[in-house]
Amino acid sequence: MTTPQSQQMTLHLVGLGVTHSIAYSMHNHIAKSLGLPWTFYSTECASLEDLLQLARAPTTAGLVVTMPYKNSVMKHLEELDEIARMIGACNNVYYKGNDKRRICGTNTDWRGVKGCLLEKGNEAERPSTTSPAAALIVGAGGASRAAIYALSTQLHCPTIYILNRDDQEVIDLIRDTQKLTPAPTIIHVKTLEQAKELPSPYYVVGTVPDFEPVTKTEVTVAAVLESFLSRPEKGVLLDMCFKPRRTRMIKLGESLAWPCVEGTHIIGYQIEEQWRLWAGEEYIQKLDHRGAWDVLMKAAEESKAINF
Repeated sequence: MTTPQSQQMTLHLVGLGVTHSIAYSMHNHIAKSLGLPWTFYSTECASLEDLLQLARAPTTAGLVVTMPYKNSVMKHLEELDEIARMIGACNNVYYKGNDKRRICGTNTDWRGVKGCLLEKGNEAERPSTTSPAAALIVGAGGASRAAIYALSTQLHCPTIYILNRDDQEVIDLIRDTQKLTPAPTIIHVKTLEQAKELPSPYYVVGTVPDFEPVTKTEVTVAAVLESFLSRPEKGVLLDMCFKPRRTRMIKLGESLAWPCVEGTHIIGYQIEEQWRLWAGEEYIQKLDHRGAWDVLMKAAEESKAINF
């Protein structure tokens, strides 16, 4: 019987502005190392319908969904797991069944956030069940939800500070995170005076593009972030943005002695779960983790699109 694993199939990173992606070389390395005749592409999708056409194509083995479709794609899938529903975003499309395939969705971004934040830091000071701590997230969009899931359910941070220029986005974020059990305490930090009254966060996660602050609220967000990072207590800082790799946030964190992790690493920490869903459990046993990471980091170093 012909199976997807024996056919010429395609995988796609889909969204807007994905042509700079460094992920395709890593995924193609994995496919080759597993003996699968599959090819990974970075595919611009000008509309949600373009994405759905790819998802419905019988030759598609899986999709990595990026902005702006992580939320809007969800209602069009035939099956959505509990993690994607709780986070409120889907970044991975996979299939169940061979003859009548069901289009399914999950979220693996949180695995990338968790892996990055555990990459550095003092183990003796890291938050734990018996010694929880606060965390801080810059931004309240789709990526912030995956970060909150990782921080509150995996990394012992029941209180999370949000720095964001738009009040309504934070209101929506608080509403969405009430689905988590237990629901984290979300505090929208709007002023330097408010920040001074709060305990220091251990983890800091950036989830927004690397733009120079312009508006009054953006300048305030930047000032509050710097005030937190300037404290003597240091944890781990991750900026999920990696265009450029060395963002303003990474440079600021390093200048203030924070251990920092660049956003490209998020890609590497997701690969095992992504390929388990796309290819099946038996192939995961043969997955070349070290080789895949080496290819990813080489692509990151050589990419002119993210090194500037």
